Amino acid sequence: MNLLDKKLLRDLWRMRSQAFTIALVVAAGIAGFIGSLSTYDSMQWSRASYYDAARFADVFAELKRAPKAIERRIAEIPGVADVQSTVQFDVTLDIPGIAEPVVGRMIGLPEGGQPRLNRIFIRQGRMPEAGQAHEVVVSEGFASVRHLKPGATLAALINGKRETLKIVGIGLSPEYVFATRGGAFPDDRGFGVLWIDRVHLATAFNMEGAFNHVAVKLAPGASERVVIDALDRLLEPYGGLHAYGRSDQVSNKILTQEIGQQKVMGTTLPLPFFGVAIFLLNVVLSRIVSTQREQIAALKALGYGNAAIATHYLKFVLVITMLGIVIGVLVGAWFGHYMTRMYTDFFHFPHLAYRMQPWIPLLAGGISLLAAVAGALSTVHQVVVLAPAQAMHPPSPPRYRKMLLERLGLVHWLSPAARMVIRNMERHPLRVLVTIFGIAISVAVILSGTFWRDAVNYLIYVQFEAVQRADAEVVFNEPMAARVRHEIAHAPGVRETEVSRIVPVRLVSGHLSYRTVIQGIPQDARLHRLLDANLRSVPLPRAGILLTDRLAQRLNVHAGDTLWVESLESTRRKREVVVAGTVGELIGLSAYMEIGALNRFMGESDVVSGISVALDKSREKDFFAYLKGHPKIATSGSKTAMLQSFKETSAKNVLFFTTIFTGFAAVIAFGVVYNSARIALAERAWELASLRVLGFTRREVSAFLLGELAIEIVLAIPLGFPLGYFIAWGLIQLMPHETLVLPVIIQPDTYAYAGIAILLAGTVSALIVRHRVDRLDLVAVLKTRE
Repeated sequence: MNLLDKKLLRDLWRMRSQAFTIALVVAAGIAGFIGSLSTYDSMQWSRASYYDAARFADVFAELKRAPKAIERRIAEIPGVADVQSTVQFDVTLDIPGIAEPVVGRMIGLPEGGQPRLNRIFIRQGRMPEAGQAHEVVVSEGFASVRHLKPGATLAALINGKRETLKIVGIGLSPEYVFATRGGAFPDDRGFGVLWIDRVHLATAFNMEGAFNHVAVKLAPGASERVVIDALDRLLEPYGGLHAYGRSDQVSNKILTQEIGQQKVMGTTLPLPFFGVAIFLLNVVLSRIVSTQREQIAALKALGYGNAAIATHYLKFVLVITMLGIVIGVLVGAWFGHYMTRMYTDFFHFPHLAYRMQPWIPLLAGGISLLAAVAGALSTVHQVVVLAPAQAMHPPSPPRYRKMLLERLGLVHWLSPAARMVIRNMERHPLRVLVTIFGIAISVAVILSGTFWRDAVNYLIYVQFEAVQRADAEVVFNEPMAARVRHEIAHAPGVRETEVSRIVPVRLVSGHLSYRTVIQGIPQDARLHRLLDANLRSVPLPRAGILLTDRLAQRLNVHAGDTLWVESLESTRRKREVVVAGTVGELIGLSAYMEIGALNRFMGESDVVSGISVALDKSREKDFFAYLKGHPKIATSGSKTAMLQSFKETSAKNVLFFTTIFTGFAAVIAFGVVYNSARIALAERAWELASLRVLGFTRREVSAFLLGELAIEIVLAIPLGFPLGYFIAWGLIQLMPHETLVLPVIIQPDTYAYAGIAILLAGTVSALIVRHRVDRLDLVAVLKTRE
């Protein structure tokens, strides 16, 4: 080991606490980068592996009814490699001990049991045996939440007939990695998938020799658009509801959005950590060079060249950065593994395995090293240009002058101690500003990591309290005469009812199109309200169509424009409709019409497809018991049950992210405050020791040093608030918005939480520095150069 390396080790040991705090800041950035990107990569890899193994289809279509012979014609479409049809229906399930309604999606299995496309992965038990009409395989998420095992039974209302089903297996399907009937929230509590013998299911719904769902696998190089267009033309006479590709399949769409969010988090949030780390490394290195001027002169006098000395100081930076990289890789691996495991509450894979590919830590480490070296180059340049004769002299003393408050005549408002603090801050304005900005960044990181809780709570309030005010939704097998409302109104516990008509449509504006639904509601709707961004009521016009604001943006239309509306029900009616305006909604991209206008558009009489119900909470169980035996009802849903399911999964995730980002931000705050205090202590040690000799107490001397830090923290916290809001807004803008968009809502208690967290980090840093002030060796410090 040469002389310079020995000196390096001594310097690192002498400044070990500062070096370690800087390494922690580097580690926090690397951990966030590695954790998010490795989770992103793991989910991408798990999805691709599962889709390939399960032969997940590329194109899907629902229809009213088509004869099985049409399947051969689908197979003849150019670009189709394989096709599989089936029958599927949503039914109401009756689980012992469960009062609220549960929706089951029943999917027919081919004679061989295992389908060729969208294959079922059996977790427990087995597939149903041939000829066993009442044996079913149940989706894993639903079975887990409802504590169902192979051998258990449940009842289902299948086309008005109650049947008892025996669970023989627990399985997974690539179509339901994210289990939902079509919404943006997972609903394993209220929605389950059941695979059953196709012949029995088809017979129960009068679908013998027919199908209402088809999945297509494309040949390599085939055009998805061409196949979809051909499939639409073929299925149109049979009530085809417009085919769609894998990117529009609900489960895959939501999974893709979540994967995209991980990519955004991994590439955006680590940036503040890297920036702060560069600042700290530069400041600390500058301080070392300033205090080691005589040593640098001696080394040059002994024959060490500029390159060797510059390399020595670069090694100081690289050692600290490498320590941060090692810690960051370990923490990032844990972070990524935990997040990947956490996603199993949302997404159901046979193996959602975590992996960390070598390129991820190598990229993170490379960025950190390059940033550290770039930040240190200016200081290293000072070493190179420092002449030995100049270095032997101490640095020129600072030039003292009246501070701004003295020139303004406000000095009499300050105590002598306050004057000393402010005067020192004026002497180093750039350092003060950078310190304030570094602390503000830590406040911003906490806010951008914890605002999700406020955003989710606001989303729940708006969507399920302000907009959807019904306690339950009743959906019929097919459109019914509006008088059915009176029947539901007289059910037990019903306080208020409101009809609706849901029509699947394709909206076309020029070359832009989107597949969605039009919801027909009464003009004076109370249980499903239309609100703008400020939660003010939006009147529903008697004619024309209202679009959600994001759907209007997607179709590039405004109020007064026209667009083509094509019904995807059996009538396939198509005509131009005027856009009456827009309405703000956070979930989905939907359209609204007055129910009478929608009935006229469809060429129907006064019909409805569902009823929203407000309930007497004390009689909720009686109402749901009534629905379970109603033959006309396809499904029903409880708002309470859906919200409970969502909160059970989201609450844990929000708490985890809040804790992690608070910890990361505390690392930034501690690193900035502690290093600033240590540097200030090193620079003012002679001054502080002189004050002690003059009779000032340790407490008074500490106040001179730590008062500056207190002012910086007090100024930084309010600066961090708008900065945090801006980062949160930027994150939301970068994320995909199709299924839902989270509003940038930050409640006062979250601002308070961020401020208190930084105050605590600053207090801990100050106490450590105060301890060092108390231990100053007055004799050694006062032995200054002449």
